[in-house]
Amino acid sequence: MYKHWLIFAQSVTVLLAIFFIVSSLRPDLLSWRPRGELVTIKEASPSSANVNRSDSYAKAAEIAMPAVVNIFTSKEIKEPSHPLLDDPTLRKFFGDPSESKARRRANLGSGVIVSAKGYILTNHHVIEAADEVEIAMIDGRKAKATIIGTDPETDLAVLKIDLKDLPAITFGQSEQARVGDVVLALGNPFGVGQSVTMGIVSALSRSQVGINTFENFIQTDAAINPGNSGGALTDTLGNLIGINTGIYSKTGGSLGIGFAIPVHVAKQVMEQIIESGTVIRGWLGVSMQDMAPELYESLDAEQKTGSLVASVLKDGPADKAGIKPGDILVAVENKPVKNAAEILYLVAALAPGETVNVTVIRNDERKDISIKVGVRPRQQ
Repeated sequence: MYKHWLIFAQSVTVLLAIFFIVSSLRPDLLSWRPRGELVTIKEASPSSANVNRSDSYAKAAEIAMPAVVNIFTSKEIKEPSHPLLDDPTLRKFFGDPSESKARRRANLGSGVIVSAKGYILTNHHVIEAADEVEIAMIDGRKAKATIIGTDPETDLAVLKIDLKDLPAITFGQSEQARVGDVVLALGNPFGVGQSVTMGIVSALSRSQVGINTFENFIQTDAAINPGNSGGALTDTLGNLIGINTGIYSKTGGSLGIGFAIPVHVAKQVMEQIIESGTVIRGWLGVSMQDMAPELYESLDAEQKTGSLVASVLKDGPADKAGIKPGDILVAVENKPVKNAAEILYLVAALAPGETVNVTVIRNDERKDISIKVGVRPRQQ
């Protein structure tokens, strides 16, 4: 009996071992085993996944990104070895605070390669007072940049680097931009690396924002954050239509209100900087003030356009020509003007040394006065 039981136990053990081996290596042979439900899925072919998609701006980003660079600046600043040394009493015991220690402060921004010769457009505030400027390209190359010139009044600057095979961006037609057009903002926000955001043109010809002296911004809701300054605003073909400059924000981050300098304005400034190292503008030496309805009534002025001459700089071009505070300037070269901002742009476009005719209303009488245009002083 014991012998039969031993044979039975060994047989069962061998069969179980065979079962586990077969179930592990060839489970398909055990057709009686219950199976999970077979799920069938559809997959896009690699060739059709990223081609001819109307909702993708990958091609525009691919075209523009190589020409957008990261800009790193640094400058040396001196500070007292201890803040308490500013106290006159403590100076007697701890020495002169002029014996300060130096440290370097870093800043970052973005720029756009606009010429294969190495010229880069960026913002003036990105490189302002910098001792060193370094750019980093998306392909990993780095180079020291030379500051060719800046224009604080439009917040633009031109840099130059010495590298070969530079990818220059294509300039678009910013004058043809329309509210509602899709745009891309490219730059280096918060130093995280090159990024692309998408939005639309929210408004055109934005002025009186309070960022620059000369303002004619493209407003967009494409996310622009610190570090994006000087980067590219492009259309959906990857063409440059603006230089990202500033944002409206109470937190420091994007709230959907960003501003870019139109590329046709940036191009004019860039060409002057490359040619002469600075921007030369016309100047009359007057301070203008927009006319409020109440002001028209108080002056008994029949004309409801123009701008009030608030002050005249002594010995300036306007003063020498006989312009007086209280005059209402209504035309420049027989072209009617509506407000102070329009006069600022018209005069700035004039060539210094040129004689122009301005029309003013003084004591309800129209007067034509010739003025020799001066050179607008550089803003500090």
